[in-house]
Amino acid sequence: MNAKSEAQWRDPKRYLWSLGLLVPLFPVLGALVYVQTGQIWGWWLTPLIVYLIIPALDFLIGTDHSNPPESAVANLEADNYYKYIVYAYIPLQYAGTLITVWFACTELGPLGIIAGLFSCAYVNGIGINTGHELGHKRDAFSQFLAKLALAPVAYGHFYVEHNFGHHRRVATPEDPASSKMGESFWRFLPRTVIGSLRSACEIEAQRLERKGLGFWHWRNDVLQAWAMTLLFFGACTIVLGWMALVFLVVQAVLGASLLEVINYVEHYGLLRQKDANGRYERCLPKHSWNSNHIVTNLVLYQLQRHSDHHAHPSRAFQALRHFDDSPQLPSGYASMMMLAYFPPLWFKVMNPRVVAHHRGDFNKANVHPAKIAKLKSYFETFSKTASA
Repeated sequence: MNAKSEAQWRDPKRYLWSLGLLVPLFPVLGALVYVQTGQIWGWWLTPLIVYLIIPALDFLIGTDHSNPPESAVANLEADNYYKYIVYAYIPLQYAGTLITVWFACTELGPLGIIAGLFSCAYVNGIGINTGHELGHKRDAFSQFLAKLALAPVAYGHFYVEHNFGHHRRVATPEDPASSKMGESFWRFLPRTVIGSLRSACEIEAQRLERKGLGFWHWRNDVLQAWAMTLLFFGACTIVLGWMALVFLVVQAVLGASLLEVINYVEHYGLLRQKDANGRYERCLPKHSWNSNHIVTNLVLYQLQRHSDHHAHPSRAFQALRHFDDSPQLPSGYASMMMLAYFPPLWFKVMNPRVVAHHRGDFNKANVHPAKIAKLKSYFETFSKTASA
């Protein structure tokens, strides 16, 4: 690309990024369908889209490996349009959540409530990604909105742990959010939930201690985020009764699990190496699984370009790049998270890719301790087959 064409470059996906705003509107559509027809199928649209339509579109539309020219990045990141798209998700998220909670507590039967739970959970689970994008911004308003986006899933501690824990320890055995080769999602889930919660509290306690403050001080970011959850859940409970609290807690568990299955996918089996002083190398694009599948990237603010995100955390979503040396997932997140729910299928698809990425070197993989002997043999078999 020459200098003239770089100067004239325009983001070809500029208006497509707003497609992600359709997601929180699906519960609203579910309510409209129910009001007009008395049918609950509208609330099944969100899980249907997440688990079927988006993977199908990823397959049909394919990938995009193109990157914005570096000369255009400054203007691209300064364009407030992209910021407002992310901001707009939050009021729509709350509207969809409140509408669904109201119908679940006042109108719906058991099957309708189940449909509403999944619809609400996926809106708020994807809302965690909104909180993720805003949590990386440096202005106070974006950071406040990040906590607000996390409140409906009671996962406000993610704001602290992700930015100051996960990004520092990513692709190491010490990181609770980096999955190990041979570790199933169902084994990873309790480890990451408990480990991330503990890590967030420790990080925030240390930050406050440096300021001469105690953990229970009002400036505690974890407590601030949890307070938002308590206010939201409490207000809904006061208005709609205990049924609202039960509904919100269950959808929060489902929504948080959506985040954690994505965490499971993003760094499976990848390991940063230590230098002569015992310090981990800096995070590089090769330490995160990447995907360029267009549709899921549009819905998730290009979260799938995770290799660039971890190598350059302050880079805005619209400017994230593809790197040829980053390990590539065979499909988008929407497909991969379904695969992760079935460990034998996951291992069959991903273990060979981990071995190939590490060129058969077992010492370069982040391996679950209980599977060391089995996977070491697996690496050796791969190496012998490759050299034959």
